[in-house]
Amino acid sequence: MSEERSDATFWVACLCAQWCGVCRDWRAAFEEQARAHPHLAFAWVDVEDEADAMGEVDIETFPTLLVARGDQALFLGPIPPSAAGLARLLATLQAQPGAAPGLGVEATPLLRRLQERVLRRSRV
Repeated sequence: MSEERSDATFWVACLCAQWCGVCRDWRAAFEEQARAHPHLAFAWVDVEDEADAMGEVDIETFPTLLVARGDQALFLGPIPPSAAGLARLLATLQAQPGAAPGLGVEATPLLRRLQERVLRRSRV
């Protein structure tokens, strides 16, 4: 996607690693969801290639998703690699006014670092 997004952009970033077989298998379904939701900004982020942006956040389970509305992180966590599950999660998050319960304190700083360094240039 080459169009610029507004401050209210709904970001969907998959945090994965090239070496992860589950991530490689999941990528096609993730990209399919990006095509199905053209009004959202999807990005594939290789956590090893973007280690500086990741900071101290340690992704232990792949795939992990970071979803945000503008500068507000709404969700950060592992998800099952299911297109239908991702679609349900996105519908739920779009309908709720704020962050998911239990969102860790690292989500918003990670979002900001990724927005500055990665998300605006690496859309699916």
